Amino acid sequence: MPDTAVAGPLFRLPPSPAEDSSLPLLTLYEVSKILGSTLDLEHSLHDVLNVLASYMQMRRGVVTLKDAQRRLEVVAVSGMTLRNAVEGEARYPLAVAEEVVSTAMPMIVPSMAADPRFAAFAAEADGLDDEVQSMICVPIKGGVKPFGSLSIERHRDQGTRFKFEHDVRFLTMVATLIAQTVSLERRVVGDRDRLIEEKTRLEKALPKREKPLKGTILENVVGRSSAMMKISAQVRQIAPSRATVLLRGESGTGKELIAQAIHYLSPRSDKPFIKVNCAALPETLLESELFGHEKGAFTGATTERKGRFEMASGGTLFLDEIGEITVHFQAKLLRVLQEGEFERVGGGKTIKVDVRLVAATNKDLEDAVTRGEFRADLYYRINVVPIFLPALRERREDVPLLAQFFLTKFNEENGRSLRFSEGALTAMGGCNFPGNVRELENCVCRAATLAQDEVIQELGLSCHNDKCLSASLWQRRGSGRAIGGLAPVTEHNDPDTTSVAWEGDLRPAAPARAGIPPGRGYPGPGEGGDAPFSTPAPPSAAAPAAEDGEDESDAGQRERIVHAMEKAGWVQAKAARLLGMTPRQIGYALKKHDIPLKRM
Repeated sequence: MPDTAVAGPLFRLPPSPAEDSSLPLLTLYEVSKILGSTLDLEHSLHDVLNVLASYMQMRRGVVTLKDAQRRLEVVAVSGMTLRNAVEGEARYPLAVAEEVVSTAMPMIVPSMAADPRFAAFAAEADGLDDEVQSMICVPIKGGVKPFGSLSIERHRDQGTRFKFEHDVRFLTMVATLIAQTVSLERRVVGDRDRLIEEKTRLEKALPKREKPLKGTILENVVGRSSAMMKISAQVRQIAPSRATVLLRGESGTGKELIAQAIHYLSPRSDKPFIKVNCAALPETLLESELFGHEKGAFTGATTERKGRFEMASGGTLFLDEIGEITVHFQAKLLRVLQEGEFERVGGGKTIKVDVRLVAATNKDLEDAVTRGEFRADLYYRINVVPIFLPALRERREDVPLLAQFFLTKFNEENGRSLRFSEGALTAMGGCNFPGNVRELENCVCRAATLAQDEVIQELGLSCHNDKCLSASLWQRRGSGRAIGGLAPVTEHNDPDTTSVAWEGDLRPAAPARAGIPPGRGYPGPGEGGDAPFSTPAPPSAAAPAAEDGEDESDAGQRERIVHAMEKAGWVQAKAARLLGMTPRQIGYALKKHDIPLKRM
């Protein structure tokens, strides 16, 4: 019996006539197995040509496919190198393949040497001078239009055993299998490219990590004052631990930036940093936001949704304005912090998470606990490591640095090259900025936007042209007029608690509590807390004014102005309000009476 041993997919000897009936099916099986084993298209097509070389006794085989620009190119060959077929002297005649692809009809060339289209190709082929070489080329199509071709070449004298019509039929079946594999591979590549593009888009949409540098906590936390250096040291010490941190301070002091610093300086820096503003959501939405919800848990819950605790697992969760959550929800939050587990809204499955909590508030939590507005057990749970952030007026030496930082940011965003004069920086250093860093940023942005020259002068600041927004706000509150439909209300009637004019301290002077520095943790007027605010003292509070009809001497005027300036900490805008004057008027009065300004 003839030797028909198989080595892989390659047949060593031509089949006998008795085996012809089963050989096509076996060959198709080998071809389909190769095409289904890998998405390495060039490698699998080369193996398919090797199988056809054994079955059809071909000398060479070529597969061509259209590229992204719809140009036909050779992608796999057998019997010669791919380089020679593409760019060698015996280059494959793509014109023939293009004709087959364009007409979607097979082509049979009984003698390649006699066809002028194959003259160069046949002249370089081995043995074509003595033997007749034939070629069969069929289109590769997965739909209506072909996108490639499959061709084979072999000796003409083998045609006694192989009929051209049988060859065309068999090669068409092989081409169909190749077309299915190519279509699948191209869909996979297209899906991969779309996923990569979507991943890139989402990465760009995510907030960028801040980089610790230059001796500060983060690039956006600017300050060289002793107070900020102390905060920096505290953050670097507690960041590596898992301890819960409570950030306390007035609104606008940079609590969120400090929370980011704690996260990015911790071992969790490569995990998510998730933040939630508790004051921005009602209790029902806050529960869904933090814990997530199951599909159908409530009207509009059309899909399952993860909560912020799940999203922050392994990382850090920042709860801003934690003092604003209701007592009812505080109990639910306490369980998560104690046990590290919760259930989604509308679900019964317990979910465990590993989250480090950083909370922030500008409220007096101790007072809220006393009044029953904040649970004592939750207070002890979050107040593990408190950090008190100083108000901007308590670190005036940082004002010029911050102002320059915000001006540089404005220049980059708007293509400007503005700078401050020394007088402008000095003037801003003397302001109290009840809105803290946020108000300073707005002040710089406003002055830069309205600046007509490259240098921002002192007169370009809003506080020097009677347009200071903070001054306007507190003048209206001091006069008792309602703001936003709400009139000022004084809640504290404790005789031991005294209120001072907002320009002096900006916080009620409350009795000191154990472990809490006096004045820390109490928001200033207008800073988003529940702390009371007091009505600014009338002009007579600074010094007795001259009675009606009585002319005041220059010496009396000078004494009254000096007294008001000292009471105002030598801040002209404040002294002007105490005296019932505009900043421009008091500036004129200081020059008139030759009163030197003092730096506090």
